[in-house]
Amino acid sequence: MECRVLSIQSHVVRGYVGNKSATFPLQVLGFEVDSINSVQFSNHTGYAHWKGQVLTAEELNVLYEGIKLNEVNRYDYILTGYSRDSSFLETVVDIIQELKKANPKLVYVCDPVMGDHGAMYVPEYLLPVYRDKVVPLADILTPNQFEAELLTGRKITTEEDAVEVMELLHKMGPETVVLTSTDLPSKRGDQFLVALGSQNIVKADGTKSSQKICMDMPKVDAVFVGTGDLFAAMLLAWTHHHPEDLKTACEKTASVMHHVIRRTMTYANEMAGPGKRPSPAQLELRMVQSKADIENPAVVLNATVLHKSSR
Repeated sequence: MECRVLSIQSHVVRGYVGNKSATFPLQVLGFEVDSINSVQFSNHTGYAHWKGQVLTAEELNVLYEGIKLNEVNRYDYILTGYSRDSSFLETVVDIIQELKKANPKLVYVCDPVMGDHGAMYVPEYLLPVYRDKVVPLADILTPNQFEAELLTGRKITTEEDAVEVMELLHKMGPETVVLTSTDLPSKRGDQFLVALGSQNIVKADGTKSSQKICMDMPKVDAVFVGTGDLFAAMLLAWTHHHPEDLKTACEKTASVMHHVIRRTMTYANEMAGPGKRPSPAQLELRMVQSKADIENPAVVLNATVLHKSSR
């Protein structure tokens, strides 16, 4: 069966962020990807200069109308990332609701991009839109710790807090939640980041199963852009292949990330030369060069199961 994804994210001419980060890896893994570009920029905004256009809510609607008029608006997945405009986000919500009516099995993967390390980098008025309208529609949610805290109004200082926050997020709608990064201490030392995941599934026969996992991921001393977009896309792909096994899906997702980042870091350091910090251009993800790792990742990061039950 053909599997079709509608991805509504940003686009850059040069480099990898948003749809550029998500489309190629998903296509490599056999998904048909229809992209709507929420912005079209020359490059990501971490460079010294950037130029481009922003798609308005009205323009988004026009594009969707075209798809609808031709009756090709049936999707298996929707993927969304960064948005900084509330009317655009509200239009996305309308589109998702309509597509879910057309296909009740549609899975919505949402990366609720709002900020990191205690600071918001989108306007504060987007928070209630995400919390009250977007998250309840999501099936798979990939916030970082700060975004999860914003959405639930709860602080995370311990693993127990994180589990509680994931449960609160489940109650809001999504059956799969992955906290992509946290400030929790890793058992493997300060060179590692802790990510956590939780999945509550109702199977076809009506039985419920839940799984909670924890992963230690190596920290990298560089600023990468587009990694969050790649993570959400790979989680979409690997949960599709392992729908009832969050542990395996997260291990494969994190391992793809590890291979791509390591290859990028090696290349960037070579290009920059000894003792010099690589530039944003040199740190663009080595996506095409990682094709084999995306298709069939050697699992180099393992998840620990914190809790598993079925009833």
